[in-house]
Amino acid sequence: MGAGGGRSSALDPGRIWHATRYSLQGLQATFRHEAAFRQELILAALLTPLALALALWSPLTWTQCALLVASVLLVLLVELLNSAVESLVDRISDEHHDLSKRAKDTGSAAVLISLINCGVVWALVLLDLLVEK
Repeated sequence: MGAGGGRSSALDPGRIWHATRYSLQGLQATFRHEAAFRQELILAALLTPLALALALWSPLTWTQCALLVASVLLVLLVELLNSAVESLVDRISDEHHDLSKRAKDTGSAAVLISLINCGVVWALVLLDLLVEK
């Protein structure tokens, strides 16, 4: 809430600054505590420049490049959400519980699906480049 009890504006610089700071803290914490996120960042650091290079020096279109990069970013996004779920489950209890296991397994499955999606998108786009029309 802003001064005088009113709601703060969505464009309030202070609100934007705090939201950005919290987001960066989340990225930093995930990087520090999640090996899978670090591995996926390495994947992103390799594949994103490759997609850009292909768009610059091959018949790859910028739309195809965007698909390649988006598929990589989706993996990072899903891993962030999975890490958040895992942190919450671990915060609630260290005891084994079927619902805790289900939540963690479901998050892990989401990451797996995003990785499969990334592989399929890259395979189809690269196959499209190799096949003459």
